Amino acid sequence: MILRRSFMVTFASGLALAAMAVPAAAQDQLQGDQGQARRDLQAGTQLSLREIERRILPRMQGSEYLGPAYDSTARAYRLKFIRDGRVTYVDVDAKTGKIIRQSR
Repeated sequence: MILRRSFMVTFASGLALAAMAVPAAAQDQLQGDQGQARRDLQAGTQLSLREIERRILPRMQGSEYLGPAYDSTARAYRLKFIRDGRVTYVDVDAKTGKIIRQSR
């Protein structure tokens, strides 16, 4: 009985440690592109997402804006829109705010 209780305590402790490690790893992964975007913005090497949206959204009248994604490798935002059931991606240079490409 004592051995069984000891095993259960050890097992529960191991589960608790594993549960704490998973969120930390997931948080590091999430902060990858977002963290890079924040660092670039603070360094003054790119425009804010709000500024990018302010410039691009008026050009996409008639489309519903679905949201952004940031690509730290390309240093670009990808804005996603939908109109008449068709999705359009607009890739925008984060430094200049100019459209790099638009796919339909």
